[in-house]
Formats: sequence, C-alpha cells, structure tokens
Amino acid sequence: MPNAQEIGWSAISQTGVVAAGGAKAVAAGIKILEADGNAADAAAGTILALNVTDHGACSIGGEVPLLIFDARKQEVKSLSGQGRAPLSQAAIDWYMENGIPNGDIKMAPVPSVVDLCTTTLKLYGTMTFEDIVTPTLALLDAGEADWHAELAVTLRRMVESEQKTSGSREEKIQAASDRFYGRNGANTDIADALEGFYIDKGGFLRKADLAAHVTLVEDPVTVDYRGYTVHKCGPWTQGPYLCQALRLLEDFDLKAMGNASADYVHVITEALKLAMADRDTYYGDPEFVDVPLSTLLSDAYTEIRRPLIDIQKASNEARPGDVYNMEPIKADGVFRPGIGGTTTCAVADRWGNVVAATPSANVYHAGGMVGPTGVSFGNRLRSLNTTPGHPNCIQPGKRPRITLTPTLVLKDGAPILAISVAGGDLQDQATMNLLLNFVEFGMQPEAAVTAPRFATAHHQNSFDPNPNRPETFGQAGSLTINDSVSEKVRAELANRGHQIRAHGRAIAAPSMLHIDKESGRFYAAGDPAAGRHAAGIA
Repeated sequence: MPNAQEIGWSAISQTGVVAAGGAKAVAAGIKILEADGNAADAAAGTILALNVTDHGACSIGGEVPLLIFDARKQEVKSLSGQGRAPLSQAAIDWYMENGIPNGDIKMAPVPSVVDLCTTTLKLYGTMTFEDIVTPTLALLDAGEADWHAELAVTLRRMVESEQKTSGSREEKIQAASDRFYGRNGANTDIADALEGFYIDKGGFLRKADLAAHVTLVEDPVTVDYRGYTVHKCGPWTQGPYLCQALRLLEDFDLKAMGNASADYVHVITEALKLAMADRDTYYGDPEFVDVPLSTLLSDAYTEIRRPLIDIQKASNEARPGDVYNMEPIKADGVFRPGIGGTTTCAVADRWGNVVAATPSANVYHAGGMVGPTGVSFGNRLRSLNTTPGHPNCIQPGKRPRITLTPTLVLKDGAPILAISVAGGDLQDQATMNLLLNFVEFGMQPEAAVTAPRFATAHHQNSFDPNPNRPETFGQAGSLTINDSVSEKVRAELANRGHQIRAHGRAIAAPSMLHIDKESGRFYAAGDPAAGRHAAGIA
C-alpha cells in the first residue's frame, strides 16, 4: 500500500483517482485501482477502510448512499445504502409515544454499509470481497482499539463464507453479505451476536430486521443546468433540493455577478432557503409516501417560486410552496425565528466508471455502543420524526430522510464531475458552491474545494426528531460565510438582512473529482482545511 505520507489533498492522473477522507483509506482505494480493480471495486474498498480511518464520522453500522456511472451500460444508478427503522409495530408505537432518543441503541437503524459495499461489488465490480476488504483488515490488524480485532473477526467470517461457497463471483459475494445479515440459510453467528447486543442494550432491532435488509438500486433524480445533467439520490435523502435550487437559479446570470459577490451569495442563499423549505415539507421515503418530485422540479412550479427571490432583501421566513394547488407559498408554511459526523468518497477509473458516495454514522460510543462483532452504531433514526401525517414520520421498515447526498454530473452523456461532502445540513449547500465554481467559473477541483464557501441555517434541523417541527428550525436569515470574502461584500449582505457570521475555518468538508475528456486527465481534490485527501495512479 502507498505510504500515507505520499497521499496529498489534490491529484492529477490519466489512469484513476480517489478523493476521500482519511489518507490511509485513500491509499486503500489506490491499491485496488493499481491491482486493476475498477471504480466500484475501489469505492467499496475505500468505504470499508474509511470505517476504520474515519471512525466516528462513519461506521460499518452506519449508512452510505452511492451514485455510480456504469461505463458499460452508460447509465447512472443510485444505491440506497440506508438502513431502516425496526419492522416491529410495537417498536414504532414506543417511538411515537416516547420520541426517538439521542444516545442509545434505539436511535440506530439496520446496519447498511456491508450490503451497500457487497451490492456495489457484485453488480458493478470485478474483484472478490476478500480482495477489497484486505486493506481494511490490514488497518484493523494494526489497530489498538478492542473493536478493531472484533471487527476483523466479523469481516474474516464473511471472507470465509465467500471462500466456501461454490458458484459465480457474484454468488460468492452474496454469501459473504448473507453471513453478516443471517439470511438465505447462511450461518447466523454474526446476526445472532448483533441481535444479542440489541437486546442487551434495550434496542428494538432483531434478526428479522437484518435478514430483510436489501440495498435498493434506483434511478437517480436529475435536472439539466447550463448543459450539464446533475444526478442525485431520491427524496429519502435531501439531494433533490439541490436540483430544485438549480432550477430556481437558471434565469440568473451568476457568472456576470461574479464569484463571491454580494449579488451572487444573496441569490444562491435565497434559492437554497426556498428549496430547503420544500425539503422539510415534502421529502420522505418514497416507498411510504408520495413525494411530488415531478411537480417540485417542473417548469410551472419553478416559475411561480422564482419571483419569491428578492434581489435586495433576505427572507426571514420558511416558505414552502403549495405543489397541490400550484401556489408559490403554502398557506400553513412553517416559520420559526431563531437564534455531525460524515466522511467522503469519490472514485474514477480508466474504463470510465465513476462513483460518488457519502459514508456516515454519527457514531455514538458512550454506553458501550460497540458490540462483540466490532460493529458500532449511529443515530440516523433521529432523521425521522414522530409528527403524525408528516412524510418523514417513523414507520415500520421506513428509511429516514437523510442529509447524505453524493452528486454525479454528466455532460453530453459522459461523467464530468463527482462530488461528496460531509457536513449534515451543509452538504448540498457546499455542493452548490463547488458545482457553480466549476460550471460558472471553470475552477478545477483544487481551486473549487479551497474557494470561499457560504451556507445558511435557515431550515429545520435534519437530526432533531421533535414532533413540533417549527421548534427544530435553525436560525432565520442566517448566513455563515468564510472570512476570506471581503468585508465590503459581507457588509452589503448584512444590509440586505442576512444575519452574517464570518467563519475562518472550512464550511463542510468536500471532496471532488473532474474528468477532462479532451486531455484524458482526472483531477481530484479534497479540502485540506477539512482533512480531506486525494491521490492518483500513474
């Protein structure tokens, strides 16, 4: 494996690149690419390694939505690496009566990372599970925490099942995944241990929840912007609101305004506020609720919403639209005046495959949240709520509407950008900054990830399950902006009504890659101020 010191924060290659969080996880992905693995192989291997190098920001017991461009089929797919709420109605009744707690096993969904990695490998990769987990096992074997050795045992049990199963590469990989989840007649030792841990800690998850887990492969949500096609995961994530905001911005000449000008920052912020208001009102697991995405992204709806952006005045209201009556503002729209952990992964290979993924877990350790399997757990059930009738209200087997939101961008049918951002509700706001840096101003990733960024807390908190949704609202009119933006611009934004907070550190933590079709080069970068890394192969 390449020495970690050789891994920097930006890279150029004509063969393949990895941009992600921890340097040793990037090195794991590079090793797989160097061994002739493709982007799917390297992404799965990088994600597994991130759960060691970036543990605390992500976990095997967490989640990871993924977008992939399949060069063979020339298509983009979304893989739902998101665990679900318990299937037990009695458990859901308990949540509805008592709320979704913070700080114990009851906040954890079904672990989804393992099946996401094996599904990606099975459908799009070329290697075995043993091949892609080997760098992670090396990290675990060199580790000192108790859970390192325990997780290594769990992963080696999966490798054992892969080796002992006859049949195709895909059947062997499936056997490895089945060993973890205790399904399809597999050895249930891992699932037994997981269930025992759930019971011991007072959780509701059981072997039936593990056995029922599958990684859905879905069509992405897409919009065209300035000749680029932007792909996002569905409304079980916050991703589609980026598409809504881009639609609102189509009629503004952002390039003429100038990057980081007062007009530019103002207009983008106001568009994000409108799109997030719709996110908070309409988004949820589309297997359980009818999310009116076609209307939210339609020309007619966009045209009635766009005039709500006042070029001279910042809004202090949460203003969801009324998609059913085609009114620009919903009559009972929420307004509340006011006062995380994730990592990143983007990979491209020489065959044209590209992956963007956002691993996470918000890992919680207090109270012994790592069981005998070495699997630690996160808090994503807190991204559901207990508001009866709300599209994101907890139900048996429901996916929470998460903030994790990778991005793939195509031009003329070919992938050109992959973006992954850590930062909860900041994720798509930072993605908007990077995307426009490239599309409007031609910045390569190295410049795009280090340029000034801005974001607002003018939205509901995606991690607060409070049934009184107005009480989760962040700060009306807030605007956090890097202090490298001039005082003159910040003063003008304040004059328009923005509640300005100058920020000297990174706003969210992005990784980004660009494929230049003319030169055949890959450009990758991760913001060094946010601890991101990138590398390429010769």
